Amino acid sequence: MQIRLTRPADAALLASYYNHNANHFGPWEPDREYDYYSERQLRKRLRQLDKDHRRGSAAIFIALNDREDEILAHCSLTNILYGPMRACYMGYGVSKDYEGQGIMFRLCQEVIDYAFNQLHLNRIMANYMPGNRRSAALLEHLGFKVEGTAMRYLKINGKWEDHVLSSLLNPEIL
Repeated sequence: MQIRLTRPADAALLASYYNHNANHFGPWEPDREYDYYSERQLRKRLRQLDKDHRRGSAAIFIALNDREDEILAHCSLTNILYGPMRACYMGYGVSKDYEGQGIMFRLCQEVIDYAFNQLHLNRIMANYMPGNRRSAALLEHLGFKVEGTAMRYLKINGKWEDHVLSSLLNPEIL
C-alpha cells in the first residue's frame, strides 16, 4: 500500500473511487451537487487543495494499491488553525471493498503522525454520527477521546444529525 498526498493528476482516480463508493459513503455525507465527484470538479478542487497544502491549511492523503491504479481509502486534515489553537479536523473513508482490513487504521496513523510531527499541531478533532460504530471503534483504537455530543451538528442527506465530538492531543506538547 502506498500513502501520499493527493495531486491534481489524481482527479480520474478519485472520481472512480467516489463513484464506486457512492452508496457506501452516502449515509455519512452532506447533500452534494450532481457533479461534485466528477473528474472535472475534482480536478478543480485538487488544484485548490494543492495550494491549501502548500499554505498549510489542508492536507488530503490517499492510500493506493501497490500499482497506484486504485484508491483504497482517504484521510483529510482540514480547517487547520495555527496560533494559540494549533488544531484541525480529520475526516476519512475506506472503499467498501477494503473495509475491515486495517487500511483505514494505517492511513490514519500516518496522517496523525504528519499532523503532530510535520505541522506541529496540538489537537486533531474527528466527529461522527452516533450510529456509526465503525468510526467510533476506529477513533477509539487510534486513541481519540470522546468530548461530548453536538446536537444537530451537520446536515447529512437533508437531515440535521447529532455528532459525537472526539479529539486526539499531541503527546509531545504540554
